Amino acid sequence: MQPFTYSSAHDPADATRLAAGDSGARYLAGGTTLVDLMKLDVEQPTRLIDINALPLADVSELPDGTVRIGAMVRNSDLAHNEIIRARYPVLSQALLAGASGQLRNMATTGGNLLQRTRCLYFRDTATPCNKRQPGSGCSAIDGYNRGHAILGTSAACIATHPSDMAVALVALGARIHILGPDGERVIPVSELHQLPENHPEIETTLEAGELITAVDIAPLHFAANSLYLKVRDRASFAFALASAAVALDVGDGIVRDARVALGGVATKPWRSHEAEQSLRGASPSVESFRAAAEVALAGARPHRDNGYKVELARRTLVRALTRLQQSREHARP
Repeated sequence: MQPFTYSSAHDPADATRLAAGDSGARYLAGGTTLVDLMKLDVEQPTRLIDINALPLADVSELPDGTVRIGAMVRNSDLAHNEIIRARYPVLSQALLAGASGQLRNMATTGGNLLQRTRCLYFRDTATPCNKRQPGSGCSAIDGYNRGHAILGTSAACIATHPSDMAVALVALGARIHILGPDGERVIPVSELHQLPENHPEIETTLEAGELITAVDIAPLHFAANSLYLKVRDRASFAFALASAAVALDVGDGIVRDARVALGGVATKPWRSHEAEQSLRGASPSVESFRAAAEVALAGARPHRDNGYKVELARRTLVRALTRLQQSREHARP
């Protein structure tokens, strides 16, 4: 671990002021990713700005029905929040599928969105990695890539995005409030993470010194009929090999609307508008779910060790949609 200075911020404006002009500054919340990477010398911040005292730890409902989640809300608190569990079960389920209870007690909403890949080559400074050292190469492409991405990849990087929560938020069409030296802006969660293309070291659209302050989930009338399904190597504290966040609006025997996002298989949280379009107007049947899964994985580009993920992701999506439809049918009087 390299030397760094430490500061504590008392409000969001104070935090961005402390970070202004220092490209090596990092915000410290739960520290469940950042501190690990500092120990490995993958992250070498010049300044840590502790934001744990910021008043951003509430979940509230706005007058228009939007649910606002403060960036410092802990994952455990968000997962068990009554509003989230009732209106957006897909988000609660995604949070509970992630990490361990101890880590969920520390991890924050903002930090979860910004967690970095678990690619073993990224975390090993003895190996080339374009995320750590642009232009050095991607060791995973010709190396051991069983857990790597099959969607959104490039010749420069095939690292998988690790967040479960972000997949659910992308499916729900959430928006992020960001505060920086130049003021506040709001963007869709889907526009936070960038595809690697030729610059995998640029992972998000955040500018230097910008701070996530809140996440908004606008009312979605069928979001209560939603589900998150995660497939992993073991039942606890394992990252997804494939996951699906789905929501269905079914009426008169057809799918009127749908939300579909995939995790564990892409370089960013992956919403499939193509699968959603495939489902609209179709019957809520296994056949239509399989057709949507085929469309969702049509652009997959597997490598030597992760070709199994194409079929695994298809089956995960079909199973998620099937379980969701079955639970809806069982709930009807």
